Amino acid sequence: MNQFGALDTTIIVTMVVVYILATSWMSVRLRSKNTGEFMVAGRSAPALVIAILLMSEFIGAKSTIGTSQEAFKVGIAASWSVIAASIGFLLFGLFMAKRLYKSGEFTISGFVAQKYGKTAKLVVSAVMIYALFIVNVGNYVSGAAAISTVLKVNLPTAAVITAIVSTIYFAYGGLKSVLYVTIFHSAVKILGIGILVWVALTMTGGIAPMVSAMPEHYFTWNGALSGGTIGAWIIGTAGAIFSTQFIIQAISGARSGEDARKSTLIAAALCVPIALALGLLGVAAKFLFPDIKGLYALPIFLQHMNPLLSGIVTVSLVASIFVSVSTVALAIASLIVKDFYVPRYNPTPERELSATRWISLLVGFVPLIFVLFVPQILALSFFTRALRLTVTVVALMGIYLPFFNSSRGAISALVLATVATTAWYLMDNPWGIDNMYIALIAPAIVMVVERMLFPAKPVASEGDPGEMARPARQHH
Repeated sequence: MNQFGALDTTIIVTMVVVYILATSWMSVRLRSKNTGEFMVAGRSAPALVIAILLMSEFIGAKSTIGTSQEAFKVGIAASWSVIAASIGFLLFGLFMAKRLYKSGEFTISGFVAQKYGKTAKLVVSAVMIYALFIVNVGNYVSGAAAISTVLKVNLPTAAVITAIVSTIYFAYGGLKSVLYVTIFHSAVKILGIGILVWVALTMTGGIAPMVSAMPEHYFTWNGALSGGTIGAWIIGTAGAIFSTQFIIQAISGARSGEDARKSTLIAAALCVPIALALGLLGVAAKFLFPDIKGLYALPIFLQHMNPLLSGIVTVSLVASIFVSVSTVALAIASLIVKDFYVPRYNPTPERELSATRWISLLVGFVPLIFVLFVPQILALSFFTRALRLTVTVVALMGIYLPFFNSSRGAISALVLATVATTAWYLMDNPWGIDNMYIALIAPAIVMVVERMLFPAKPVASEGDPGEMARPARQHH
């Protein structure tokens, strides 16, 4: 095992610092000049660019390290945690992307409002802001942990660095900047994963020695995982993709509805090889270093390559951190501006852009309070997928089951399903039923019961029956 000396460490740290400065400069150069560019990149982004952003967001630093960590324990079947995103993107592209694009909305709450009205819109927006805020607290903590290790600074300082750099990316640049800087981030990330796989397979002598020496489950489709766990991963991830704000916002930057659809299908294809690579790294680490902690299944290989290659891989992890933080923060800021600030103040375009940047600054730095003083909030991070899944169920029922057109039913479903899912989560998933399944069925049950108790004629819609109908009459 290589032990990096002072010179080696200096090389790695310098590479990370130069990368941060270079990408920050790129963000400033590619900054958005108006609200349209800030929110939807002027609806001019190519499908491939959007696809790379989608893939990079769902395979961030936590997924990169976490998938290998899980594979160390359960086998290559841990790849399902990322393949689930591929399935989600495929379904989203086939059934939702074009319809969302044609709606003209770039927020999930605005899309839901076309069916259920303003009150439902505000409820969805509040749920999504809360869920994404918790997601970003997790991103800040994981990012700060990695950066503190690389730059040899304490955790609070690393968290501040994460906040500053990420805020430059999205608060100044907006979606236009985030899209194109992500291309650079993703290239570095894919290169880093490629280097790791090459080093790992060189050390193991290929895949065959691992298959011969390791327990059989390390190379089966489900490994040591239960079917219920894999199912929960797929349902939760697909549900999050269908309703998460930054997904909606990213595809809204496409040139056409067809490009929006293509971008999600390309993202689905991109996720598969990366998923398998991350799973393979965890299995290789178990074969080579069976006594280490699973958390180090991926980082352990950094110590078995020269400083230059180690620096590239380290930079790739840093890139994953900034992509994750920037896209989630941009989504939060967009929801606040579109659903709360603009309706309240009706600003001019110039004033709206200025206010958007100030709100983005707050969104970028407020998580620091929780990172530094309430780190245990990370325990709720997985719960945010259940919250987003609830929104997905309500939205899809509005699209494909137009009989369920009551705003009262939608609002009740969102509120009661959130309470039910939270209770199930806090009870630690009784009877082995994952809280994701509660998030899946609870809103549907509430909407069916509401329709049975308060029957009403469905709202008629013209043309394509799949198109969103006019907003339903508000029920009070």
